[in-house]
Amino acid sequence: MPNPNKPWTVHTGSRGGSTSPPSAARLRIALTAFFALDGFLFAGWVVRIPAVKHHISASASSLGLALLGVSAGAVITMVLTGRLCHRYGSHRVGVWCGILLSLSIALPAHAGSALTLGLLLLVFGAAYGGMNVAMNSAAVDLVAALRRPVLPTFHAAFSFGGMAGAGVGGIAAGHLSPVAHLTLLAATALLVTAVAAPVMLRNTPEGAAESTAPPGGSTPSEPAAPPAHSAPSAAGSRGAVPRMSPAVRRVVLLFGVIALCTAYGEGALAEWSALHLSQDLHATPGTAAAGYSLFALAMGVGRLTGTALLERFGQTRTLVSGGGAAAAGMLLGSLAPTVPLTLAGFAVTGLGLANIFPVAVGRAGALAGPGGVAAASTLGYGGMLVGPPVIGFLADWLSLPIALTTVTLLSAAAAALGYVSRTASPRP
Repeated sequence: MPNPNKPWTVHTGSRGGSTSPPSAARLRIALTAFFALDGFLFAGWVVRIPAVKHHISASASSLGLALLGVSAGAVITMVLTGRLCHRYGSHRVGVWCGILLSLSIALPAHAGSALTLGLLLLVFGAAYGGMNVAMNSAAVDLVAALRRPVLPTFHAAFSFGGMAGAGVGGIAAGHLSPVAHLTLLAATALLVTAVAAPVMLRNTPEGAAESTAPPGGSTPSEPAAPPAHSAPSAAGSRGAVPRMSPAVRRVVLLFGVIALCTAYGEGALAEWSALHLSQDLHATPGTAAAGYSLFALAMGVGRLTGTALLERFGQTRTLVSGGGAAAAGMLLGSLAPTVPLTLAGFAVTGLGLANIFPVAVGRAGALAGPGGVAAASTLGYGGMLVGPPVIGFLADWLSLPIALTTVTLLSAAAAALGYVSRTASPRP
């Protein structure tokens, strides 16, 4: 039986390049579909939160507690999914999480109270977190096999899927009840999963492929870390989970903190950009809502160019320049006195942050396999959770524009840590 822990094999041609068989192209399309579906479903749920709140007559505080179910489920599952991927393979785990996510998207609309909503969102969050780790692990394997840093393109699919989900949800909000809308999303998601899942399951990792090119997009001047997540031998236990050495654990933690810094900014802009535009700059409701949309669009476009940036400039320059651009953009976005300058700052921030999270998660996965992806994703998701309440506290204490400058500080920190990462590869 093929070992699910071994990287998916792509046979290379000449020394100077590699050939990608049709199965690799199909697998890349299937993975892209799963990433887009992930963003589409999450955004579809988010836009119906006000309607569900009204349906269950929840207060702001009780709704906030219920929404923690998504976070709790995601964090718990992210920690466990790395082990499941080691045991059963990222592709198989990703497909099952995709099915669970497709089914669970319909559950919140049936809640009758805040407590019930929280419990149902725990299931949704668990599926969401598991799918994120499994799909990123599968993508890291494919990146290593293709020998091209294409991971940002998968995250671009997530971004554009989220934009599509928000757009469809906005239209559906005026015509369909939450039950009807979320049930249609579930049916659509199951259809997409049914089409993409066979490709994933047929192309399970098989054989060992030792890649000489670092999957994170490093240039020759950036030495690649040795593979730290070697599959157990045939004589070993199929379910054995490789342990990270202390050196590998430190580097994975470094990339996890980089992911946290960029996810902090994403969470902050998702929750506070509209309020900043409307409250501090007196923008119209439509313009205020467009602030985050512009940020998300810039992030999606930036991720589409991520592969080219990594191939041309390498991991270190991409991280440093991205963090620096995001820091400058958010300084403008938080302190600019006019709406156009603020929107321009949000766009630059999106472009800067776009590729930091994919690179960080990709490098953690290249070093430590699914366990590395799980660790970096959990830290990154923690940043997205911590950002909004920290900014809310600082906004009450100081002001919202000043509070938003913390995104500038953490973006600059991501740039600095990205520079440090150039010499952080563990030794065999």
